[in-house]
Amino acid sequence: MANVSVYNMEGKEVGKMDLNDAIFGAKVNEHLVHMAVVQHLANKRQGTQKAKTRSEVSGGGRKPWRQKGTGHARQGSIRAPQWKGGGVVFAPVPRDYSFKLNKKEKRAALKSALTSRVNENKLIVVEELKFDEIKTKNFKNVMNNLKVDKALVVVGEKNDNAYYSSRNLPKINMLCADSINVYDIMKGDTLVLTKDAVAKIEEVYA
Repeated sequence: MANVSVYNMEGKEVGKMDLNDAIFGAKVNEHLVHMAVVQHLANKRQGTQKAKTRSEVSGGGRKPWRQKGTGHARQGSIRAPQWKGGGVVFAPVPRDYSFKLNKKEKRAALKSALTSRVNENKLIVVEELKFDEIKTKNFKNVMNNLKVDKALVVVGEKNDNAYYSSRNLPKINMLCADSINVYDIMKGDTLVLTKDAVAKIEEVYA
């Protein structure tokens, strides 16, 4: 069972905490982590590119000239692809890039991501993150105390003061424990969890 230090907002160690091996000590499956990241990015794609084919371009309902006797090459429509203003051959159309992962695969990928952060000593547990006011400077000071620059910060419950204080920091992302995903975990250099976030993750995913 992994044993990690617990820090306060001043960056001082205030205790130790055991992590559930079923979540933070699972076998790391790099392929599933990769698939989860690809799925996350694919699901965010809009897929809105569009060009018109010859059947969709307006005009060109009749032959521009007769079939024979003009000296020109034969033509059927002025909206054929070789004409200026004509349709596009094999034109792109709006599509859905999203795909699904099985529930077991998603959970295994998330456990792999969390375990990798423990194995790389990039997981920090904080006793709590409580702020009396919304102030970016205060949140930045806490991150400096923890020696964290780029991180995903996870809290157990919605915390408006902490969230709005962190929002102006470009390298910090904050989520609730029930919204964590593999992409955000891997994107941040460090994973910062509050004690109640650890409890909630272990409750949901154990």
